[in-house]
Amino acid sequence: MHIIYLALGTNLGDRPGNLRAALKAFAPDVDVRAESRVYETPPWGYTEQPAFLNMAVEAETSLSPESLLGRLKQVEVEVGREPSFRYGPRRIDIDILFYDDLVMRTESLTIPHPRLHERAFVLVPLMDMAPGLVHPVLGRSVADLLAGQDQSGIKLYE
Repeated sequence: MHIIYLALGTNLGDRPGNLRAALKAFAPDVDVRAESRVYETPPWGYTEQPAFLNMAVEAETSLSPESLLGRLKQVEVEVGREPSFRYGPRRIDIDILFYDDLVMRTESLTIPHPRLHERAFVLVPLMDMAPGLVHPVLGRSVADLLAGQDQSGIKLYE
């Protein structure tokens, strides 16, 4: 079994329901072991859209990285994701942050996620579960990576 960390985000429709639906749809291929709290975050990249709800999970899987990516894309479709433009609004977005301590780069997949260290909306939820987790390329912990980020506008969702 492999330990993975995933980021989930949503800003269309029933945002809390979208997160719950995605978590439920992971089974049986992805076994969620821990969930972060849910945070409301301002949009990133393209800012003329609704605020996001973001969370992270720690999970186990026996899937290969490529098979995991395929399964997560399938979950996105099941939850109602439709094609959009880069950084645009979406019902659900699921990213692989870490897969064990694997470092890989293919045409379709880069692990660790290539921009996670630049995104407070990913690091804040990840901090809930794994502040000491070390980025295998940068050699810095999640807590250290987050310390350099602007966290304004990120708030706990209640």
